[in-house]
Formats: sequence, C-alpha cells, structure tokens
Amino acid sequence: MRYLTAGESHGPQLTAIIEGVPSGLPLGKGDIDPWLRRRQGGYGRGRRMVIETDEAAILSGVRAGRTTGAPIALVIENRDHRNWTEIMSPEPGGEPRKKALTDARPGHADLTGGIKYRHKDLRDVLERASARETAARVAVGSVALKLLEELGIQGANYVSSLAGIETKQDFSWDALDAIEDSDLRTPDADAAERMRERIDAAKKDGDTLGGILEVRFRGLPVGLGSFVHWDRKLDGRIAQACLSVQAMKGVEIGRAFDNALKAGSGVHDAIHYRDGTYARDTNGAGGLEAGMTNGEELVVRVAMKPIATLMKPLPTVNVVSHEASDAARERSDTTAVPAAGVILQCVIGLVIADAIQEKFGGDTLSELQERVAAARAYAQSY
Repeated sequence: MRYLTAGESHGPQLTAIIEGVPSGLPLGKGDIDPWLRRRQGGYGRGRRMVIETDEAAILSGVRAGRTTGAPIALVIENRDHRNWTEIMSPEPGGEPRKKALTDARPGHADLTGGIKYRHKDLRDVLERASARETAARVAVGSVALKLLEELGIQGANYVSSLAGIETKQDFSWDALDAIEDSDLRTPDADAAERMRERIDAAKKDGDTLGGILEVRFRGLPVGLGSFVHWDRKLDGRIAQACLSVQAMKGVEIGRAFDNALKAGSGVHDAIHYRDGTYARDTNGAGGLEAGMTNGEELVVRVAMKPIATLMKPLPTVNVVSHEASDAARERSDTTAVPAAGVILQCVIGLVIADAIQEKFGGDTLSELQERVAAARAYAQSY
C-alpha cells in the first residue's frame, strides 16, 4: 500500500490517493468520517475546528460499498477557503498577495523552508507545512484501519501524559474503547480534570502544551517486518511514520526509555510453552523484536512538542527587512495532544497494513484473510 496527499491549509481541498487496497473491502463514508471527527475534537482545540466540519468524498476505487482494487481517491473540502480565495489563488498577479507572511515563526518550517525553496512570503511554506495536512492522512489511515479490522486486528490510542500530568497505566481494552470520542482521550478521570485545568491556564497565558501519546494494536500476526535489511525493520518504519507527523519529536516502542535504565533481567520477556502454544508473561519488547512483530500487543509511545504558534509570540526576524520583530500569529490550538493520538493510530495503521500486504500479498480481501489465518495457525502449531 502507498499513498500521496496534496493540498494547502487554506486551499480549496485536501486530496489523497491510495494504491494497493485489495478488492472486496467493505468501505464507505461511515468508515472514514468518524475518524475525521475525532481528529477535530479534543479539549484545547482552536477556532479552525469550529469552521471546518471534515467529511471525505470518495471519488474512485469504491463501488456499491466495496473496494474494486483500483486506486482510491479521497477529497476533504476546506470550508475556510471561501475566506482565502483571492489570497490562495493559483493565478498570477497581485504580488505580494494579501496576508503575506514575512515574520518567521520559531518552531515552524517558516525560516528553514523559506531558505530551502527561496520564498520571501513564508505563506508559501506554512500552507503545506500546516498540520491541516494530517486530515488527509487520517482519511487514508481510516481505510487501513478498516482493512486491519477485517483481519481481526484492533487498535486504540490514549493520552499518556499532557503537560507533565501522567495518567494511570495498563488500561483494559474496554476502557480504551470507551474513550474513543472523549475530549481528552484518557480513562483516568482524575488526570483528565487536572489536564483541563492546566489547558485553561495555558490558554489564558497565551501558551501551548505538549504531551505523550500511546498507541496500541492487538491481534497482529507474528513476523510482520523483517530483520534482514535495515529498511524492512518494522520498528524503524513505525518510527519514521510517527515522526513525519507535525510536532512529533520522539518515539519509543513500549517503555524503551524507562527500560534503558534497568538491567536486562527486568526488561526482556521470558518465553514459555503452555497448552500447545508459546506465551510470555510480560511485554517489555512492546510487541516488536528484531524489527518484527512477535505476536504480543504492539505498544508505541510518541512525544509531541507544544504547538509552535503562541498567542504571546516569541522574538524573531523579518526575512525581508532583517529587522527584529515578533513572530506572526495564525489561529492555533492550546494543545492538540488528544487529537494527535487519533492521527498516530491512523499512520501506524498504514504501516501495519503495508507490512501485511508485503508479507501476504493478495488482490482480494478474501485471499488476504485466508493467508493471515494460515499464518496464525502455523504460529500456533510451530
């Protein structure tokens, strides 16, 4: 599976094309739009989420509620474009356009992207660098998650920490399912209340907050990924996908950084053979060993920095005059940590779906289901 996205934050639409989805997968707007809604939600989001009501239009690759095997084209309208039609017009003339951005914002792509692509109006950078692009990736990822669901693979995400406020660990899957549409995406009610207070205080101060997200998948067959080449190792592919999401700055499999401080006897997972199958009592590896899934629950934790757009802007430089200035301000969130878990589940789901297609192949969903079932049976009897 592979995909491309196109579109700008205030352009007319976001577009995505997915290739490699097998035929026969049940798919409709009802499988995509709820994920777009979850991405828009979360305590601490800004006014842009009020303007947009994201829905995906399926333009190709699906007929009568099932995929055909052809590339799938998805479009998400940017409703705010009506206020930016002249500014974002592709037609020449009127340069520099209204709302040109020349005060580079610290923590954004503005200055580096302006130098790289030789733009002095940094809007040419920010419009594509914006996290608005993740709406397209969520739409694509929702298709991957639907495919995984048909193969008996379930995913979940939750806020592990927000602004240093830690949630309790080791939630049950029932508890994770129950928070799917909650505003802070944590089953820990006490921590959630303290997070809301911290978000309210940061908003009042014109500041932003980051946090740590945890994404889990269960039901994965043994052996996705590979140890034989660096670029086929699944942990590396997952890390790349997570760090490609705007504002993500660190990835660990399981609790890797805590494990780094322990002795090996307190980290690695002993293997047992019980009732005709292999078993482990712990999951220190987070479901991955030597770049491959080992049949245990996959646990990925990702660190998100505070959003770089501050309502009390940091000092910067105007790239035209080179004079000192305050950073430009666009609409922003106080925090997008709860929404980030939704995005990460989708992009990790894409990596897993791609690894499944790589290992098992098959042009149709039924072929894929048969091959995954056979692999599970073999792992049980090995």
